[in-house]
Amino acid sequence: MPTRRILVDLLGFTGSRGGTETYVRELLPRVGALLPDVRFAALTGRAGTERVGAFFPGRVQTLRAVGADPATWALGAVAATDAIARRHRVDLVWAPQNFGPVLRGVPRVVTVHDAIYDEVPGGLAERAQRGLTSWLMRRSARTADRVLTVSHAAAESIVRNLGVDAERIAVVHNGSGDPRPVDDPPAVVASLALPPGRPVVLSVGNRMPHKNFPGLLAAVASLPPARRPVTVIAGSRLPDPLGDDVARLGLQDDVVLPGWVSDAQLEALFQVADLYVCPSLVEGFGLPVIDALRRSVPVLANDVPVLREVGGDAARYADATDAAAFGAALASVLASPPDAAARGRAQEWASHFTWDGAAEATAVELERVLAAGARR
Repeated sequence: MPTRRILVDLLGFTGSRGGTETYVRELLPRVGALLPDVRFAALTGRAGTERVGAFFPGRVQTLRAVGADPATWALGAVAATDAIARRHRVDLVWAPQNFGPVLRGVPRVVTVHDAIYDEVPGGLAERAQRGLTSWLMRRSARTADRVLTVSHAAAESIVRNLGVDAERIAVVHNGSGDPRPVDDPPAVVASLALPPGRPVVLSVGNRMPHKNFPGLLAAVASLPPARRPVTVIAGSRLPDPLGDDVARLGLQDDVVLPGWVSDAQLEALFQVADLYVCPSLVEGFGLPVIDALRRSVPVLANDVPVLREVGGDAARYADATDAAAFGAALASVLASPPDAAARGRAQEWASHFTWDGAAEATAVELERVLAAGARR
């Protein structure tokens, strides 16, 4: 059997794009091991070459014209990916970070993690900035041979917003990595200067509008000062854009904004946290919810379909657009945390979401498109 070739479009990989890059890092080595007769190659920009090379199961080619900015990433995906695939006689292009080429050419699979740009368009400036990305996602998904996505809620959104036929979409849930507890959590997070003797609420994510962190801050502010937990919101450049909201709401003594944290610090934060909160208005999946449940941390999430799909009966839910209601729910979970049996059930639920399982299902989908391409 001749060697088959898959080109993976990682032009947008920079090491700082959150969940989509976790997906890439976790899946690609596993998928490569499951398809030993396939030769993988990656296409990256300048910002991603070294990082991609650390985990990718094959050769890495750099497009020097593509930097960390989305504009050059988009230009590279539109103008170069398919041409390079043709030149090297690639059998399949896989674009795992929401979009790739926009015209039909070499058989292609695209992973569309969500249609959040259409669900939560943001303000006028944000809509203008996101317009091109939304168009690229729509065109890339409509011209792909197969669309992968990470939840049934995301699949429904892709059908509704991007106009992709449901039968062309395969749902492959994300996985979660094994916990790697640290020996002395308080010492690992000592530099974050968490106020002592108070419950700790943790939340993680970028500062895009759909994450709804201002809603979480409003919920904390709705509580009497004596009942407020210490709320840690990690995952941003510094100075954190949420700083203005913290000051406006008078939460300087109640909220810690540590910026980006190390893997060890994040594990330690999960270990010291009394509650994980996900206030997002919409998600493709909601990976930190599973990460928290696997670590036996109680979860309070916004009551939206995708977070119920991910959290199941293991999490608690409330309306994160209602500050008073969400604040009351937060205080209630802290006052009445789940018992050991409930935590065990939550860990069992979360254990079904594995990267090994996601890789197996992804490999099946890639094989399907490879086989269809060979019959053309």
